[in-house]
Amino acid sequence: MSTGDLQLRVECYVAVRKALGYACRSEEKLLKNFVQFLELKRASGPIRAQTAIEWVCAPAHGFSPSGQTNRLRVVRGFLSHLQAFEFETEVPSPGLLAPILRPLPYLYSPDEIAALMKEASRLGPYDSLRPHTYVTLIGLLASSGLRVGEALRLKVGEVRLSCSHPHLLVVQTKFRKSRLVPLHPSCAEKIAEYAAHRKRLGYDALSDAFFVSEWGAHLSYQTCHQTFSGLAHRAGICKRPGTGRPGIHSLRHVFAVSRMIEWHRTGINVRDLVPHLSVYMGHVQPAHTYWYLTATPELLSTAAEAFCQYTQGVQQ
Repeated sequence: MSTGDLQLRVECYVAVRKALGYACRSEEKLLKNFVQFLELKRASGPIRAQTAIEWVCAPAHGFSPSGQTNRLRVVRGFLSHLQAFEFETEVPSPGLLAPILRPLPYLYSPDEIAALMKEASRLGPYDSLRPHTYVTLIGLLASSGLRVGEALRLKVGEVRLSCSHPHLLVVQTKFRKSRLVPLHPSCAEKIAEYAAHRKRLGYDALSDAFFVSEWGAHLSYQTCHQTFSGLAHRAGICKRPGTGRPGIHSLRHVFAVSRMIEWHRTGINVRDLVPHLSVYMGHVQPAHTYWYLTATPELLSTAAEAFCQYTQGVQQ
C-alpha cells in the first residue's frame, strides 16, 4: 500500500471516529506520525505488528511508558480498521506493554481547600478580578466536580443563575456531549457574587468568557495550573506518601469522594445513585466514575458502617 493510500485510510478512519462522537485530534496526529514513520522506513507490503511496535517504542520519540501505551491503543484501533480492507495487516496484541497504574489522587481536606481559597484571595494585581476569579473557580470545582477545562471554557450565557434552579450549561465537552450541571444554592450565591465583581470592575466589556483573564480571554489551562501550584505551595500543601501531587484536577476527585461519603452517612442506596453521579460528572459509563472514588479511610469507614447497619437489619 502506498503512503498516499495509507493517508487516505487514516482520514477515513478518523472521519468515522468523529462521526461516532469521539474527539480525534490527538489520534489523527499520532496516526499521521505513524504513516511518516512507515515512509521513512520504506516499509512495503502489509503492515506487520513488529513494525507498529517499533513505532510505539521508538526511543527517539521520548514518550513515557503511559505515552507508549496510548500510542499502542491508537495504532491497534487503526490497524484493526485497516485489516477489514487489507486482510494481511497484522494487529499487535493489546498486552505487549506493561499496564500503566494510575497514581492515587491527592484528596484535599476542607481545611486545605479553605487555605487554597484564602491564598487565592491574596493574588494581585490590586483591585483586579484575578483573586475573585481563582477563589470562585476553586470553590466551583470542589463543589460541582467539573473538569477544569469545562469550567475554564464557560461563557457568561452558560452560567444560568436567574433560573428557578440555577445551573451551568456545559457545551460540547469530552466525547462531544453537553449537559446541565445543577448548582447548590450556596455555590450559586458565590458565583453570583463573582459575576457582580466581574461587572463592577468592567470585565464584562472585555470578553464573554465567564472566568476571564486579565487580558480579556478565557483563562488558559497552563496558566491556571501554574497559579494553582503556587497557591498550594504557599498554603503549605505538599505531596503525602502514597498519593499523587496536589493539583487542581484533584478537586474533581474530592467532589466524587465527598458525595459518596455523604450518601453512605445518610443511608442512601449508593449503587443506585452512581449512574446519576456519572451523568453529573460527564462520564460515558459508571466504570469511569469508579476511578474517582479512591478508597480513602473515611470513605471505607462510612461504607463499613453502612454495611453493618444493613446486616443488622437483615438479621432482625
